[in-house]
Amino acid sequence: MTLYGVGLGPGDSELITVKGRRTLEAADVIYTPGRLSRSVAREYVSESQLGDLDFPMTRDEDELRRAWKEAASEVAPTAREGTAAFVTLGDPNVYSTFGHLRRTLDRFHPEVEVETIPGVSTVTAFATAFGVEITAGSELVLREAARGAAPVGPDRLVLFKITDVSKTHEKLIEAGYDVIYGRRLFMDGYETIVTDDPTELEERDYYTVAYAEKPGTGEAPATAAFGTETEADGGERTRPAGSRSSSDVTGPDGGQIADQLAAAEVGGDGEAYRNMEETDD
Repeated sequence: MTLYGVGLGPGDSELITVKGRRTLEAADVIYTPGRLSRSVAREYVSESQLGDLDFPMTRDEDELRRAWKEAASEVAPTAREGTAAFVTLGDPNVYSTFGHLRRTLDRFHPEVEVETIPGVSTVTAFATAFGVEITAGSELVLREAARGAAPVGPDRLVLFKITDVSKTHEKLIEAGYDVIYGRRLFMDGYETIVTDDPTELEERDYYTVAYAEKPGTGEAPATAAFGTETEADGGERTRPAGSRSSSDVTGPDGGQIADQLAAAEVGGDGEAYRNMEETDD
């Protein structure tokens, strides 16, 4: 039959997808790689449906390969005779242990069919937790940052697995980034921390993520013009104190607001693209 790799989401049991929940409820055995994923799975299935797999905490590649071969040998009979599931936090194909199991099954148990059920990942959930909008046309780079690493260069970075926040923070600030951190985002039973102060995260925790952005990055989307002193929203508007005028948004030369909006839409909002020739009316 089939082994399903099921993404459970970031840790909040209510953020699992409908398809993911149905897959778990229909599976004969659900294998979990850790305590957190097991606690989420228990919200939807009984303890008797859960299977145990042993994964050593080591960087020894020979030891890891041995462990994954044993895990594949444990899972394969269940998947051949019925339906098995292997659950992970986030998405099974994004920074996940599931890839190891899939490759091992492909090599030693090719008769087992493998399917993936995607899950909500911190790759996307961080934006909600941080109150950040990643607009259309934006470049966003995803990197690991374990043991004090801080890969720099791109205008926007999402860093995962930050185990030494102080060292990473120092390097990011030196490179000119504004940084905000999140720890244990959307995880049931744990305190969630969102902060721009690295001293609040001195204790090392694998489940720490950062969003780093260089000031002034990117173009404003078309709708950023709403509320300024333009007719972009269909009527005149008096500019309130402290707000920016259309020239503040699009440059000191003023110009036709329709042209300005069209340029902004091309750069930051592809769905709203309008031909500049159609803006004269």
